[in-house]
Amino acid sequence: MQGVPEQFESPRDAAQFLHPPHRPGVELYRAHIVRHAFDPHTHEAFGLGAIESGAERFRYAGADHLASAGSLVLMNPEALHTGRAETEDGWRYRMIYLDRAALEEITGESGWWFADAVRPDPTRASRVTALLDALWHARAEPLAFDGLLLQLLETLRDHAHVGRPEGAERTQRFGGVIDYLHAHLDQRVSLESLAAVAGLSPFHFLRRFRDQYHVTPQQMLMALRMHDAKRRLGAGESPADVAAATGMADQAHLTRAFARRYGVTPARYQRQVRG
Repeated sequence: MQGVPEQFESPRDAAQFLHPPHRPGVELYRAHIVRHAFDPHTHEAFGLGAIESGAERFRYAGADHLASAGSLVLMNPEALHTGRAETEDGWRYRMIYLDRAALEEITGESGWWFADAVRPDPTRASRVTALLDALWHARAEPLAFDGLLLQLLETLRDHAHVGRPEGAERTQRFGGVIDYLHAHLDQRVSLESLAAVAGLSPFHFLRRFRDQYHVTPQQMLMALRMHDAKRRLGAGESPADVAAATGMADQAHLTRAFARRYGVTPARYQRQVRG
């Protein structure tokens, strides 16, 4: 689209996504980021990976985290996060995003969650990096891919907790609000309407919501919109249709918002994951 770049502003930044055709709920990602700063976003999936070189600083669960080379990155579903380089040469990393249902099917366990978003563990980080690289190259060999996928989760198993996550009760307080946002992604949403769902006065709700999720309802709404945009683009919908379905003013608005959160334009993302 005229006037909209197909890549990062800095030629030093690069990111790629990949979906294995045979395994729904799995997304591979690799990137080298130097200049770009990611707006708050969510993958609504487990985000598991390792830092190969450099260091990243990001906000997650209301706190700053520093992930340097040799660190594992272990994010729970629905958790909004940011990301920016902490070193002059940025950071190089690989991730896999696994829907909760996909992880449970692969492991045979339910209720995984991670207490620490960053775990320094050079030996295991090297193993995770190698497995993620092998997965990237095994995408056309389903049997090999699935075996590697199980190995990856077994490698991370003892960092995971199984059972009810800490703070689950607090998160459920606003479950109806999150459902409401999901149902109204293509509409303008007012503070009053969200507060009514929560049964609170508008600004009392705003303060409580911010305290719980560490973002405003508008930031949450935009993160949910962009995650839905990813899903729709992966299913083959046109960027113009996706813009309309996710409440964007137009396709250019979608492109800017999507790139700020995922590092690629909608058109480039769609080409990558649909091959």
